[in-house]
Amino acid sequence: MSYSEFNINDASVLDKLKAYGIKEDDIAAALECDLTDTQMYAKSTICALSDALCVIDNEGRFFRKDYKDIEDIYAENYVSSGAVIIKCNGEEIPVGYFTLTLSAKTEGFIAIVKKLLSGDAANEEEINTHNQGDFSYINKGRKKLFFRVMSYVPRYMPQLISMIAIIIIATAVNMVRPYITGTILYDEVLTKGGKYYGQILPLVGILVGISAFSVLMGILQGRIGADMSGKIIYDIKMEVFSSMQKLGMSFFTSKRTGNLLNRVNSDALDIQYFLNDGLPNFIINGLTICCVGLYLFIVNPLLSVSVLIPVPIIALIIKKSARKFKKLKWHTWRRSSSMNTVINDTFMGIRVVKAFGREERAVKRFFGASRELYENRLREGVASAKVFPLLSWIMTLGGLVVWGLGGAQVVWGKLTFGELMSFTGYLSLLYGPVNFMVKIFDWWTSCMNSAQRIFEVVDRETDVPESPDALYTQRMKGEVELKNVSFSYEPNKSVLKNVSFKVNKGEMIGLVGHSGAGKSTITNIITRLYDVFDGEVLIDGVNVKNISNESLHSNIGMVLQETYLFSGSIAENIAYGKPDASIEEIIDAAKAAHAHEFIVNLPDGYDTRLGKGGTDLSGGEKQRISIARAILMNPAILIFDEATSSLDTETEQKIQQAMQSLVKGRTTIAIAHRFSTLKNADRLVVVENGRIVEEGTHEELFNKENGVYANMAHMQLNALNFQGGVADGK
Repeated sequence: MSYSEFNINDASVLDKLKAYGIKEDDIAAALECDLTDTQMYAKSTICALSDALCVIDNEGRFFRKDYKDIEDIYAENYVSSGAVIIKCNGEEIPVGYFTLTLSAKTEGFIAIVKKLLSGDAANEEEINTHNQGDFSYINKGRKKLFFRVMSYVPRYMPQLISMIAIIIIATAVNMVRPYITGTILYDEVLTKGGKYYGQILPLVGILVGISAFSVLMGILQGRIGADMSGKIIYDIKMEVFSSMQKLGMSFFTSKRTGNLLNRVNSDALDIQYFLNDGLPNFIINGLTICCVGLYLFIVNPLLSVSVLIPVPIIALIIKKSARKFKKLKWHTWRRSSSMNTVINDTFMGIRVVKAFGREERAVKRFFGASRELYENRLREGVASAKVFPLLSWIMTLGGLVVWGLGGAQVVWGKLTFGELMSFTGYLSLLYGPVNFMVKIFDWWTSCMNSAQRIFEVVDRETDVPESPDALYTQRMKGEVELKNVSFSYEPNKSVLKNVSFKVNKGEMIGLVGHSGAGKSTITNIITRLYDVFDGEVLIDGVNVKNISNESLHSNIGMVLQETYLFSGSIAENIAYGKPDASIEEIIDAAKAAHAHEFIVNLPDGYDTRLGKGGTDLSGGEKQRISIARAILMNPAILIFDEATSSLDTETEQKIQQAMQSLVKGRTTIAIAHRFSTLKNADRLVVVENGRIVEEGTHEELFNKENGVYANMAHMQLNALNFQGGVADGK
């Protein structure tokens, strides 16, 4: 069994393995590690074969160990890296080193190897359990996937019934044509003494009518099929996008944008093409094969059997090719995702690209990704060009046998020429559908691969699940408390360590600390973008895990350090958290955020359309709109994460004045590096290396000898004095 998420993506590695007699088909799973034993960045590949584990690095060094000599395999995580270790005769042997970003995938690979060690194959549930950090591609069973895709069809039963009825009628009409152009034409119209001798014009008229009717049926079937498949894909896209919205932040931070775009767009389109073109044609061709095949066997069993002579060869070739096509399509999809990521990164960061003059590098990066996609598609095309013409040629061999045996029967008087022509006409009617059936497995593979990836998202469980009996509170009091909270984004890399503090209702606290100390992480767990592993986060005495997401997010307003504005008008962006807000409320919020002045000077005022990400505005203007967005929500709890970092001194003072009136009666948590923002806080909480090291007012901590806050404040004052600035930190 091959697990496509654990395939080797580098052709050079496969070439090196061939030197040791290992072919791609011999590899059940592979893990690409990214570190050496000296913690330098370099690639090595661990391959799980059917009977052994082997390792090859970039320099071609090779190591192999039979499963019978391996007692166990496991991963050992260190501070910033990890190692894959096998145990042989009591000795622990490291076979690969990796950065912690590969931890989840490594666990999935180890799950596969453990099964192979026991002489079994890893099942999908176990791999999914170990590989929640990444999309694992496991063959769940094509039939199950197909029936799941088809489960959307009954919702549109009228269209389905109409389409099937049209297909049956069209197939029945087409079945008449070979009989007319064969037996009737040659034996009854062109032969003297025939029942319709000489009546060529009426016969042509009948054939024209049949053709016109077939075209009409095709148009109707196409329109109904397009309508039905479009609605099904709409349902699937809505389901996968809705499922993504329910997942936690860890899902999005661990995925590339191109990967997610492919799942929503490209994969859904693959299914749409199959449902719109593949499935109806499969029904039509399948029905044609059954009807024509039955008719041929009734008319002439001997000739019919001769047609089937190539079938076993065709079936064998398809079976051999299916696995290869599956791998090729998976690799193509991965390369397409990588190229989409490059495009997205370049356009989203175009200012950085231009500022550093890295246009040529961006082009080279795109060229590399595009070239890899081209090479994968070329390999896929070459494989198709080899297999399908061969299959078509093999199928024609049956026709040659029919002409040979049929011609002999005509000579012997056992078959009329018209009957032979009808038989070959029906046979030609059979070749098209059979050829389609041969090629559809490629279409089928692509569709099922896409369905697999889509349903992996739909079926994925969020790491921040909402409790079935979650409490709904329209208006919270705003008391926030953290009790012995520990948290980490990655294994063995704790960001928060036993953090405890309480924020009373209406109190304003400032979170202070160096970059990376864990301040933003604290706000992330309060808003439940992530769930803590140890300890509790309480709001009004209730664990946030027991509060409904709607209640939680409608009572917490956030102004983030990284401001993002959506494509749309300024008014729509301000009202993002309260879509039903009146224009008067929007204007009041903008005035409170000191954004009204610059908004009314724009060409269309509050109706001014913003470009992608609000790129038409300066950083400070975007930040003020973000603050207005939070103000309009009128939340019980306000969180400012470097909310004034993009503002000039004059604007910052205006915002601080607005914030003073805004925070009254609300619980406020402010993260800032400027101490002018923090000195008005009721209390400061100093975070250092994920721990709370100091608490107190600005005056208390500023005057504390050798205190963390005091040292930071004096460093900032000295820097401002050095620059000739006037600091008001005391």
